[in-house]
Amino acid sequence: MPATTSVTLNTGAIMPTVGLGTWKSQPGQVEHAVEYALKNGYRHIDTAAGYQNETEVGQGIKASEVPREQIFLTTKLDNPDQRHVPEALESSLKKLDTPYIDLWLMHWPAPMTRDGKADKGHDWLDTWKAMEGLHLAHPEKLKAIGVSNFSVEYFERLLKVAQVVPAVNQIELHPSCPQHDVVTFCQSRGIVLTAYSPLGSDNSPLLKNEVVSKIATKYSVTSANVLVSLHANKPLHTVLPKSVTNERILSNAKIVDLTEEDINDLHEIDKTHHFRACHPAWTGWGGLGFPDCK
Repeated sequence: MPATTSVTLNTGAIMPTVGLGTWKSQPGQVEHAVEYALKNGYRHIDTAAGYQNETEVGQGIKASEVPREQIFLTTKLDNPDQRHVPEALESSLKKLDTPYIDLWLMHWPAPMTRDGKADKGHDWLDTWKAMEGLHLAHPEKLKAIGVSNFSVEYFERLLKVAQVVPAVNQIELHPSCPQHDVVTFCQSRGIVLTAYSPLGSDNSPLLKNEVVSKIATKYSVTSANVLVSLHANKPLHTVLPKSVTNERILSNAKIVDLTEEDINDLHEIDKTHHFRACHPAWTGWGGLGFPDCK
């Protein structure tokens, strides 16, 4: 299929396919990255309370002078805030200095304490119910809600009781972590997938992979362009390349149309070179239902 430039959420909202990711983007750098991206055509910015850069992302949005209503802004509920959902939303709105959030995600189905341990006394399902309540009561302030790092197993539990079907599931997606089971599950229910770490994260072996390099040569683009384009060529997918350098911010936005053969070749990589850049075990909740993490 030809690459998309946007997808439609189950709320009817339009979400640009390519967004600027800001994980690991430090205060002092991220303001400029956001401003530069917006001044050069990006209209989708992704941050999180857990990244500790919401204030600076908000400053970058203001400095860009792009009207707020032209920007799709995602942030995320931090794991230690799962018992304090209304307060967490207000904190993000204040730090981002914005009257509304386009998409708010539960960052992980993994409640944690302030000192970084698993909060085994709290159920993430109650967190989702609190997020639903806020969205239904204040749709003008919280336009859509979704999840991140959800496996099929966790999704099945959620959808049995959900009043609101999540608009998005943001997960690690790249040729060495294609998560076909999660992708198929979400697509069949109209839930958009957002790919984080599409390059396989920093210094990824995928950037030197022969299959990726061959396709890049075919289209006269970089390996990074191929890895980002993979998701833009799939239905109901968005993708978050991240950088704080001007040159890469510009180049990452270059999307090419891939053939079915290209996509199949990229999917073959996982069979011999599987890896995750972000294993869920750090949360203290084990593998979170992901088959490759059990």
